[in-house]
Amino acid sequence: MVDIEIIRVKQNQLEQLKKIGKQTFRETFSESNSEENMDKYLEEGFSNEKLTTELTDENSEFHFASADNEIIGYLKVNFGDSQTELKDSNALEIERIYVLKEFHGKSIGQLLYDKAIEIARQKEAEYIWLGVWEENLRALSFYKKNGFVEFDKHVFKLGDDEQTDIMMKLKLNN
Repeated sequence: MVDIEIIRVKQNQLEQLKKIGKQTFRETFSESNSEENMDKYLEEGFSNEKLTTELTDENSEFHFASADNEIIGYLKVNFGDSQTELKDSNALEIERIYVLKEFHGKSIGQLLYDKAIEIARQKEAEYIWLGVWEENLRALSFYKKNGFVEFDKHVFKLGDDEQTDIMMKLKLNN
């Protein structure tokens, strides 16, 4: 296995972020969703305007996982008012951890997750929370293995399809 580097995404890396974001989302969810809904979500969710806003938000961070100078995955975390729902100043949200399919099973997701834990501890968060699509069994298993427990559900809209996300949290012992 090559060395994996976790690096903070800079504003001038917007195109790389857009590329890895769209590719990993499509790889993860295209089999279970219509092409129309996927295209609509990817167009809106990964527009230059939206990504620029997120990259310049002081309460959000993106980090790439790279191997041999190739971006193979990424992490997005939010804190404070940038969290998508709870907006708890004592919490950190993992909004996204995605890894290219060819690198699944190689602990890349775990490295990105470990980076999120590190950030949460730096921010002195009491807990981490996230939402996972109820049909994404791989992700649900990953988070349960890492100690997350379910605490609620919410609706995630993919195009015109309303889907249920399981909300999970992990209490940190700082």
